[in-house]
Amino acid sequence: MWILVTLFAATCQSIRTAYQKTLSQEQGFLHATMARSLYGLPIVSIYLLICWYFIGQITFPSIGQFLGYASVCAIAQVLATYLMLRVFQSGSFALGTLLAKTEAVLAALIGIPLLHNSLNLTAWSGIALGVTGTLVMSMRLGNLRHAHKDMSLLAGLGSGLCFAVTSVTASLASHSLQGSIITSAGVTIWYVLALQSVLLCSLQIYRSGDLFSPVKQSFLLSSKVGILSSLGSIGWFTGFALINPALVKTLGQIEILGTLYFSKRRFNEQMTLQQWIGGSMIVGSVILVAVATL
Repeated sequence: MWILVTLFAATCQSIRTAYQKTLSQEQGFLHATMARSLYGLPIVSIYLLICWYFIGQITFPSIGQFLGYASVCAIAQVLATYLMLRVFQSGSFALGTLLAKTEAVLAALIGIPLLHNSLNLTAWSGIALGVTGTLVMSMRLGNLRHAHKDMSLLAGLGSGLCFAVTSVTASLASHSLQGSIITSAGVTIWYVLALQSVLLCSLQIYRSGDLFSPVKQSFLLSSKVGILSSLGSIGWFTGFALINPALVKTLGQIEILGTLYFSKRRFNEQMTLQQWIGGSMIVGSVILVAVATL
């Protein structure tokens, strides 16, 4: 089941990326980030109600533990997105993106002591191949000569670390609840999006001086971003609750191929031979991770 929900999440995220790129160009990065949570919250609320009444209810044996893990998850995701913005602004998009994609390896390392998860050699090989594939797709050799001077490398690595923390704390938050694991993941998603909505909407209102600015800018496009983000989050968080987040993030690397496809269709960007080779390696990593868990 985790494979299906992860592939669903990756598909939604690759389509959302194309829309979010347009939204950030029109309304700025803050609004594009805020739209992911605020406009996706109604969909997640409906999903949670369906899970609660038709799949199974949950209890909160340790509400403080859940709030702690889920709050760290929400803030880490926002911080990861902010650091990625710093990478984009620096002009070192390729190398910064590569380091952000180390999240699969970092999630595996963080998950060993916190989640008590172990991975076999096949799974580790799949994770390594996926990161290498991202390297081949993203990096230009010329960037390596100036890597030691590039502060965006730290931002990119920090982004990957924050995304890894997001994955692991989402799993910890879901498993701190008792009852249906699907409903537990739904509760975690809802809380994370609600907290992010409050924080990001408050920031946007403060900066714009307009109480209604979060809901009156590019409403239709923001809705598309929010709906796709919420559907993707449902898939990601469910996957994190079902299995080691490192495996979910490695399988989710296939999202890069979808992003390239929609970028080509929507923005007329061309794929190079280097990108095709890296993409093939990512597909290979997905196969290895799937085999390791079957």
